[in-house]
Amino acid sequence: MTTETEPIHRPGTVDVVDVGVELVTVKVWQLPIRYIHWSFVLCVAVLSLTGFYIGRPFTFAGTEPAYFMAKVRFVHALFAWLFIVTLAARIVFMFTGNRWARWDQFIPANPARRHWIRRTLKYYLFLRKEPPPAIGHNPLAGITYLVVFAMFLLQILTGLALQGFGAQSGWKWAVGGWLAGVLGGIQYVRLTHHLVMWLTIGFAIHHVFSVILIDHEERSGITSSMVSGVKRLPLERL
Repeated sequence: MTTETEPIHRPGTVDVVDVGVELVTVKVWQLPIRYIHWSFVLCVAVLSLTGFYIGRPFTFAGTEPAYFMAKVRFVHALFAWLFIVTLAARIVFMFTGNRWARWDQFIPANPARRHWIRRTLKYYLFLRKEPPPAIGHNPLAGITYLVVFAMFLLQILTGLALQGFGAQSGWKWAVGGWLAGVLGGIQYVRLTHHLVMWLTIGFAIHHVFSVILIDHEERSGITSSMVSGVKRLPLERL
């Protein structure tokens, strides 16, 4: 019987990449994980665009600046809440998802995953020919995503501090306002919020490059797997 956490072997789905290399279909990414992934993509795009406008406002011909800024701030706040819910959902699935979604894919508790961290880095630096033998996230990618999630949490906290600065008795300031003391003032909270946005954009660019690189090298369908949920992998990797 096939489950979400088991390889799926289907008649007629065996391919040959090189002589003697057999590929099988594996259901890797659960549907909620795919929704979470694309929700992050949408949120980062909208929050970056609206955040850039809020930080450096400009006006359009025939547009009342204050009214347009209010609309942009509303959209920014709306997607910020979606961003918070998405991050919370991803944390939940670190403990409830299948074996490729769980926390040990991000924290290298397994000696075998720690073994491949340096080799994976060499592969990304074009110092090693073979890609890491991972079905889900490779070890280096897992650590990178953990850092990205920490960045997302920092972005949420600084955002709440900025929203709560005007009414410092509110819950938003209680949750994120302590960062003003840690960072040296609300201006540095704003600077941190801005810098994390650019770090996130930089990560997104590298993420797309890495996916295209490994998809080309492995021909495993890693790009389409975040839509379909399945990869095509060599039988010996399972």
